Amino acid sequence: MRTQNFDTVILGAGAAGMMCAIHAAARGGRVLIVDHARNPGEKIRISGGGRCNFTNTGATARNFLSANPHFAKSALGRYTPQHFIALVDKHGIAYHEKTLGQLFCDHSAKDIIAMLLDEMAQAGCEVRLSTTLEKVGRSEAGFSVTLGGEGAANIACRNFVVACGGKSIPKMGATGLGYQIATQFGLAVTETRAGLVPLTFGEDMLTGFREIAGVSVDARVSCGKTAFEEALLFTHRGLSGPAILQISSYWREKQPLRIAFLAGQDFFAALAAAKRENGRRSIATALGELLPKRLAAHLAQTQGWVGTLGETTDKRLAAIAATLQGWEVFPIGTEGYRTAEVTLGGVDTGGLDSRSMEAKAVPGLHFIGEVVDVTGWLGGYNFQWAWSSGWAAGTAIAEQAA
Repeated sequence: MRTQNFDTVILGAGAAGMMCAIHAAARGGRVLIVDHARNPGEKIRISGGGRCNFTNTGATARNFLSANPHFAKSALGRYTPQHFIALVDKHGIAYHEKTLGQLFCDHSAKDIIAMLLDEMAQAGCEVRLSTTLEKVGRSEAGFSVTLGGEGAANIACRNFVVACGGKSIPKMGATGLGYQIATQFGLAVTETRAGLVPLTFGEDMLTGFREIAGVSVDARVSCGKTAFEEALLFTHRGLSGPAILQISSYWREKQPLRIAFLAGQDFFAALAAAKRENGRRSIATALGELLPKRLAAHLAQTQGWVGTLGETTDKRLAAIAATLQGWEVFPIGTEGYRTAEVTLGGVDTGGLDSRSMEAKAVPGLHFIGEVVDVTGWLGGYNFQWAWSSGWAAGTAIAEQAA
């Protein structure tokens, strides 16, 4: 098989890979992007309920977890949410802010994929889908790459970019391939685990949770010194919802979570007022006027909050209010990569240049997106990291070739 020559080969036609391809080819470089999937941007397509939460207007390095919290500053500071929004506006894609700076497409996530494909086509990028990486190694030109599948070929390239993501959502073909490549070339990989994922509980808690599965309530959920205030959802397997997904990235086994329902609500004042108005009402009934009724009934039963308001002392009402503002629960695990939105950990940033995403010890080898040990909060932050890190690598490659 005759060897084909490219300036850059990018493994992974996702958000980071496509953004990198656009900019790596901007000055005429020959760029090939490959993916094992039949279609590009599959995680983009399913994200945000099919509407793609493509960025967050407030994204900064503070919204990311990494062994080096400063690493993401360079890429995020040089390619900001406003830069990506300008690209979206250029293509006439309608969008709206849902909450907390989260931007979603009005129509479909496919609009973002079409935009990226259009930009790649204009830049002259070649795309090969249903194509697998069989082997990659160093060569005199830079790298020798062997591809299998529909795009099978032997390729020589100066730059090789790993943008194949992490382990989350394995049903879409996610694997630890990016970490294997990093290890092959001598880069360290930090511990990886599921992030932005529902939490599971033991049978003692689940018996009650199943009765209120589907109930959602606003809450402040904290683990240690970290807290998020958003919606919480009871499920048949445990707890989910935005607040739980957010805190899951900070939670570790055997740690408790503290849940403050309706953070800011003065439950004692509300219960004391209800007692003055009608002391014959039960505690559960009074709580049902503050919280979802099924949740109020569940808490009253499991916590032993029986009797009427009139026969309940203010001291006991204060204790009930304290529980509602500091309910302690102990998850036993997570739902794992099957439902995780991201992978925590990854290629150690200590081995990468923060401006170019290039491996310090392996010139021409770049790692971008989720495969790197940079993980964002829920709400468009991880897409922004994909855009920013892809831009950083692509721009550095183009500048090097100029």
